[in-house]
Amino acid sequence: MNNNQFQTNGPVYDNAGFQHEEGRSPPYSQGVYPYIPQETPSYVAVLPQTINTHETTLETPNNTGQKKGIKKCPWSYILCGSLCVLAVLAVIGLLLWYFLYYQCLLGKLCRIGGKCLSPSQWCDGVMDCSHGEDEAQCFRLHGTNFILESYSADSQSWMPVCADNWDNNYGRAVCEQMGYSSEDYVSSSEASAGSIASKGYMRLKHGSNHGSRIQSQLTYSLLCFERAVKLRCVECGESSAAPSTRIVGGTEAANGAWPWQVSLQIQGQHVCGGSIIGRQWILSAAHCFQTYSDPKLWKVYSGNVRLSAFISASGARVNKIISHKGFDTDTNNNDIALLKLDTPLTFTGTVKPVCLPNFGVDLSAGQQAWITGWGALRSSGPSPNTLNQAQVTIYSRETCNAPQVLDGAITETMICAGKLEGGVDSCQGDSGGPLVVKQGNVWWLAGDTSWGIGCAWKNKPGVYGNVTYFKNWVYEQMQNE
Repeated sequence: MNNNQFQTNGPVYDNAGFQHEEGRSPPYSQGVYPYIPQETPSYVAVLPQTINTHETTLETPNNTGQKKGIKKCPWSYILCGSLCVLAVLAVIGLLLWYFLYYQCLLGKLCRIGGKCLSPSQWCDGVMDCSHGEDEAQCFRLHGTNFILESYSADSQSWMPVCADNWDNNYGRAVCEQMGYSSEDYVSSSEASAGSIASKGYMRLKHGSNHGSRIQSQLTYSLLCFERAVKLRCVECGESSAAPSTRIVGGTEAANGAWPWQVSLQIQGQHVCGGSIIGRQWILSAAHCFQTYSDPKLWKVYSGNVRLSAFISASGARVNKIISHKGFDTDTNNNDIALLKLDTPLTFTGTVKPVCLPNFGVDLSAGQQAWITGWGALRSSGPSPNTLNQAQVTIYSRETCNAPQVLDGAITETMICAGKLEGGVDSCQGDSGGPLVVKQGNVWWLAGDTSWGIGCAWKNKPGVYGNVTYFKNWVYEQMQNE
């Protein structure tokens, strides 16, 4: 956390264990973020429009030597004929693949094996893909009131789930299917679906039971006698100590203000931050684990704002580190990671999860957000013993990518936030920590601290992984583990 108003010569990058190259790739596509991926997002790293480095150019040498003819190699006719046949077969294969792939654009393609499914096979309760991705993302929560929505294969759209005949057994099954543990489950209740029910509902069929996948038991209904299902899979986003409403630089946080904040340590030394999103899950930044990728090296500490309080604590052991496979050390695309703990955390007043952003929650440009961490108080300066907090503004990607700001470095996998006038920012040691926004009386995880130029410089806001963009990736990892 930083309120330094002074700049030194040249850029200074703000994350411990991570030094970003000074050269930047050309601008990416502009727009307002956070970006929300489509129904079946692709998590491949975004490439720049032009690439000026690491490009290999293959030049064809001039044929200035003797021409090879029949007299020299009489078997060349056979070779030429074989090559022609192979070329024709290759063209036919390419055209066939293209035709089949084009046809599959009307449906959906399995990620592994390339099996083409018709729209009616997606979210029908039957696993047609070998890895089950056709049944993996069939439910989502909408808005700040946590309305449950189900994907309708028939209409290829999302619709609220009607509460008729719904109970906690169905609710718990859906939450577990989304990736939450049964211990996390809170409750199913009812709430008005509002405008999202304008085209109807997904409703339990008559004679439904709890023994099979819920999506196979739902059918379209224009009417709903009850209201829509409101589903809480985990008691998230609740703080027991509100921060001050106005600050200029960083201030010390009170115990319980940010109960999802954790310290990720190696041999008793704080290295990075992270956010609790479930009893066994911590969300952090991928660059924290590039050098130290062995889970056994790490301990997770939570429940106190003072690092000194963790000296006598045992900490939680890490069972697995899942860094995004598309993380790019050159561009910082896809800077996100998940840590699965050996044993579940016990939730208390000072240990609670933050909410992953529901579809429709407004985390766009102009929102006021908060950052927290035990990072340096100025660039290359000392780190505090007490957790610091600071209020920042989320900026549009267009603003962030302006030449005088971050000059095209912000992709759709990132959020830029801070103060353009300088004075408030994250710094060394804050990496992986949360950027949160309060909406509907709960706190939502908008980003994880990724990188920056210096600390709190004018026109150099901090950069955070865009959690809204990665939400499906997060749920996928939780489901697979």
